[in-house]
Amino acid sequence: MGELQNINGTLIWYYYICPREVWLIGHGIEADQESDFLLLGKHIHEIFYKRQKKEFMIDNTIKIDILPSKKVIGEIKKSSKYLKSAKMQVAFYLYYLKQKGINIEGELLIPEERKKEKVKLTPNLEKELEEAIKEIKKILKMDRPPRPKKIPYCKNCAYKEMCWS
Repeated sequence: MGELQNINGTLIWYYYICPREVWLIGHGIEADQESDFLLLGKHIHEIFYKRQKKEFMIDNTIKIDILPSKKVIGEIKKSSKYLKSAKMQVAFYLYYLKQKGINIEGELLIPEERKKEKVKLTPNLEKELEEAIKEIKKILKMDRPPRPKKIPYCKNCAYKEMCWS
């Protein structure tokens, strides 16, 4: 488990979107907590799946949104816009749990779009995660964050003031 030290699902998610955000989050620099998009995400978590157990923290490393059943973990997202990042975040949770001897499946849940996508940890997905983990560690060791790079995500990013003001 040493290889996963300081790596969490949030860093995995942001790795597939913006390396600069990985560095900022990894160095404890918080985003604008009043960002409309952060608040919307929190609101979606509160109103959907009310009857299911929510937000389980494991080893202070992964926070599982819901447990639809004893054999499935669920991650709730507000849209499928960043589907790859969301899938990799769920895959990371599965990978982490596998390291602890727990083999389970995942679901990516997008309630506003009424979408549900199963996520299984495959050997190819494990390899990709291991590479992502190596790259995240490299980013976190940098003295400064990577330079900002304009991407479509910037428009709604809670960190945009740190990059573009």
